[in-house]
Amino acid sequence: MRYKVVLRKSEEGYSVSCPGLPGCWSRGASEAEALENIRSAIQEYLGVVEESR
Repeated sequence: MRYKVVLRKSEEGYSVSCPGLPGCWSRGASEAEALENIRSAIQEYLGVVEESR
């Protein structure tokens, strides 16, 4: 599945969120790191959702 993410530059690097998954966000020092981190966050988020079913 694909999820839209929103990447924003901040003073500390980059923050990234996934609007389709409330509360799912991450950050990184670079764009690439932030995007890699949000991939992991999405996987963990979906794992928790699946376990709670």
